[in-house]
Amino acid sequence: MASDIQMPGPVCLIENTNTQLVVNPEALKILSAITQPVVVVAIVGLYRTGKSYLMNKLAGQKKGFSLGSTVQSHTKGIWMWCVPHPKESNYTLVLLDTEGLGDVEKGDNQNDSWIFALAILLSSTFVYNSMGTINQQAMDQLHYVTELTDKIRAKSSPDANEVEDSADFVSFFPDFVWTLRDFSLELEVDGQPISADEYLQNSLKLKQGSSSKDNKFNLPRLCIRKFFPKKKCFIFDRPTHRKKLGQLETMHDDELDLEFVQQVADFGSYIFTNSKVKTLSGGILVNGPRLETLVLTYVDTISSGDLPCMENAVLALAQIENSAAVQKAIAHYDQQMGEKVELPTESLQELLDLHMASEKEAIEVFMKNSFKDIDHLFQEELAAQLAKRRDDFCKENMKASSDRCSALLKDIFHSLEEDIKQGIYSKPGGYRLLMQTMNELKKKYLQEPRKGIQSEEVLQTYLSSKESVIDAILQTDQSLTEKEKEIEVQRVKAESAEAAAKMLEEMQKKNQQMMEEEEKSYQEHVKQLTEKMEQERAQLMAEQERALALKLKEQALLLKEGFQNESNQLQREIENLKNMKRRKKKKCIIS
Repeated sequence: MASDIQMPGPVCLIENTNTQLVVNPEALKILSAITQPVVVVAIVGLYRTGKSYLMNKLAGQKKGFSLGSTVQSHTKGIWMWCVPHPKESNYTLVLLDTEGLGDVEKGDNQNDSWIFALAILLSSTFVYNSMGTINQQAMDQLHYVTELTDKIRAKSSPDANEVEDSADFVSFFPDFVWTLRDFSLELEVDGQPISADEYLQNSLKLKQGSSSKDNKFNLPRLCIRKFFPKKKCFIFDRPTHRKKLGQLETMHDDELDLEFVQQVADFGSYIFTNSKVKTLSGGILVNGPRLETLVLTYVDTISSGDLPCMENAVLALAQIENSAAVQKAIAHYDQQMGEKVELPTESLQELLDLHMASEKEAIEVFMKNSFKDIDHLFQEELAAQLAKRRDDFCKENMKASSDRCSALLKDIFHSLEEDIKQGIYSKPGGYRLLMQTMNELKKKYLQEPRKGIQSEEVLQTYLSSKESVIDAILQTDQSLTEKEKEIEVQRVKAESAEAAAKMLEEMQKKNQQMMEEEEKSYQEHVKQLTEKMEQERAQLMAEQERALALKLKEQALLLKEGFQNESNQLQREIENLKNMKRRKKKKCIIS
């Protein structure tokens, strides 16, 4: 999707009907056409809290996502609107508006937890929208965050000596933005003004104690602090009089509260400036087709009764993309060889050099478009296909050379063969005349350009086919003595033996060239694979460094607040991370 193209309005991405989550094919088709990296902003919150209004503002429109005007939840499932990014022309902004949580009319709220989990899994910025202040009621309503470890797995099977901890989630969880609507408090502590971010930080402080009430108070706060290292808060005044709230879609900014208008503008500016491209573990940037695969994988997993697993989703995506990467690489190789190769080539080395240059570029194409190629299976498939194409080119080169040489011989020796039929050489002195003519014609043949690698072999095969005729002319030439005839027979035999030895030597040389080419090919694959694996290792180490830094920061805060037990738990997670880093450093890149 180019930056100047946008959807006229949102479409349902994931339908929530009869407690079943179903992906909408129309929405997937839209995603499949978006080649740019996507910045995915999802908003979640209780029903009738004004989520859709904010999302419409991010889309630059007054209307789009349904606002509704009653206390009924108006958005069912997850709706999607893809628009050009207002500040980054190379990105596409994907807005996800979710069904209101806690709708009493639904009866069964099981899917609320899945909607919440999907919004987190799919987004790069997660907006939680609520009414009023951050009090215990607001925290209780955010109980979904405490269920995330029961709804999402980071790894398909953690190592035996590891437990899945918040570091696994931090690596792929989105940034967290809490939007507080109809906020009426003064932002101050002990008479001193504070920012909205400081208000959020204060609201996430834990309570000393170990009672069930204290644990209930602390659990959602701990989860937010551990799962969402980057947090932001925005407060919004009431936009207009309560009776006019149902008319927000049609009201102009000058009809709304000035503070509210500015707050919405600040919110939009922050989202456009700070929201990152959706990125998977390993630094993999998500575009439309990749987001499409993630949606399908997660919803299919949930529908089958399993827990969505980030690692499995990435591996499923890798299977699709690595297969496509092989095809892209082969297509590039075919294009390069098609443009550069003119058969027959003068030598085998000329063809092998062209193959090597094209193969190198093909491997680069594969490396650029592939990721998480477990056990290098797809690279091995690419190597096998490239080797087959090389061998096919060698066969085609031999055939093209043989066909050209045969045609040349037929053309050049045609008059000689006619003269032999006419008996021109069946007379005294005819043999010497025949040898003189044949040598002249051989010289003419050898001077012809671009005969290819079969030049000598085809010539010798042709000459061998004429030996009986030549010998008959030799034996019937009355101008030659028997001794002269015998000498000539031996000379011809020696020439034939020399030609056979030369062809054998040439064949051995070609075999050696092919062996050397296979070794070069292997070394090129190893070289590029080593470089890619080193890049991936560095990326993983950087991710672990970030996770470690965030844990150390959170541990320092917990210690400062006097929560030794929670700090000790974090210390165990920190040690796990350090151990993982040490293992990665020791790991051999190429076996």
